[in-house]
Amino acid sequence: MADSTADATTETADALKKMLKKLLTEIFEAGDGSKDSDGSFGVSKAIDEAIRVLTRLRKVGSKNPETVNPSSSLSPSASVEVPKEFKCTLSNKIMIEPVIIASGETYEKRYITEWLKHHSTCPKTKEVLSHSLWTPNNLVDDLITLWCRANRFDRPKPSTDVAIELFTNDIESLLQRIYSPSSVADQTEAAEELRLRTKKFANVRVFFVAQLTDSITRLIRPLSDLGDAVDENPELQENIVTTLFNISAFEKNKTVIAENPLVIPLLTKSLKQGTADTRRNSAATLLSLSVIDSNKTIIAKSEALKALVVLIEEGDFLATREAASAVFNICIVLENREKAILAGLVPVLTNKIKAGCNVDDLLALLALISSHNQAIAEMENLGFIYDLFRILRKPSCSTTGENAVVIVFNMCERNRGSSQLKVVGEEENQYGTFTKLARQGSDRTVRKAEAILQRIRRFTTGKEPQR
Repeated sequence: MADSTADATTETADALKKMLKKLLTEIFEAGDGSKDSDGSFGVSKAIDEAIRVLTRLRKVGSKNPETVNPSSSLSPSASVEVPKEFKCTLSNKIMIEPVIIASGETYEKRYITEWLKHHSTCPKTKEVLSHSLWTPNNLVDDLITLWCRANRFDRPKPSTDVAIELFTNDIESLLQRIYSPSSVADQTEAAEELRLRTKKFANVRVFFVAQLTDSITRLIRPLSDLGDAVDENPELQENIVTTLFNISAFEKNKTVIAENPLVIPLLTKSLKQGTADTRRNSAATLLSLSVIDSNKTIIAKSEALKALVVLIEEGDFLATREAASAVFNICIVLENREKAILAGLVPVLTNKIKAGCNVDDLLALLALISSHNQAIAEMENLGFIYDLFRILRKPSCSTTGENAVVIVFNMCERNRGSSQLKVVGEEENQYGTFTKLARQGSDRTVRKAEAILQRIRRFTTGKEPQR
């Protein structure tokens, strides 16, 4: 008999929960205060009925405490399913302070407040909000309170760091949608959302690597698996590469990213293929990674160095600058300079400079590698010294003049043959180029210009050793 009574009570509780769920749906869907066909406020009736059902459910629960699963070590809160209407869609957790925003949607106050610091749209409807104010939703708050009492459910305390909780709670699900997509469209949408999150929120960049297992591999595996067909989905490729760039901005992530065996090959392919933004962001990622000394070696040993040189040649102003800056960082390591030169760097730089493209950035890189004899030999064969003279006569800025005079100095220092010094002497005799630089340049420019003038004097007086 007792078992029969318990079964009947369970059935009654289940029926009440189903009824409550239906009423909650009606209340939320009619939350604008619309009337029924008979002119009465249907939402008011639904609220009253929901309160009656919640009260009844509470009484049923008190008569049948076994429904709370007393044999379990879990608390009552852990064994009760919270109605989705009581959850904030931003956190997927029960609301503590529900508020209504301009779109009419209800959210947890602390989450929507943080959201509105960074967005002007409703998280659910995506519509642009007319204002960023909110008002307490006392109706939903009362319903949640009654439901919690009926189910012996304790509302949790607010988090001390809302930003971390808000913008990282579904990062794992976004990553899973990229790695194991239900469709290409869903995969691309998830990748775009992850790109936006990692761009806006520093805590997401930290969380992504520190808290998620094998996150870098799962992020880029879909592109790596495509092989040479990496650009079959250019939008996905762009979003993933840009996400990788965003994540690399956090200092502690740089080594982890570069040491992943999939990363540098993927960036190399993306330097060659994909949209203009993809190629530029691939170079920007390598630039970001290359600030770490160990990463300089990793990149220099790969095909990425050659791909960066090609992008310097083919890219627009921004892409060329990112690629040149990355190569500059890599070439800070002395042994990497020869690799860059063998990759065809010198003719690419000189041609771009002659064309007036990215002159300041490219001259800085050329000055760095001009300490290598092979670079000097190639510049001499290309007749680049005359272009340097034109730059030195009217430099665009002090740094440009400084880099140009450093290259000329290295050309004189590393090749003291009569032909080269004769050309430099003719420039000085005709335009007084180095005398002017020795008088009004930066400290480094003055030192290099004076050294060049000494070389010229020794050569003209016959005291300079000739070869």
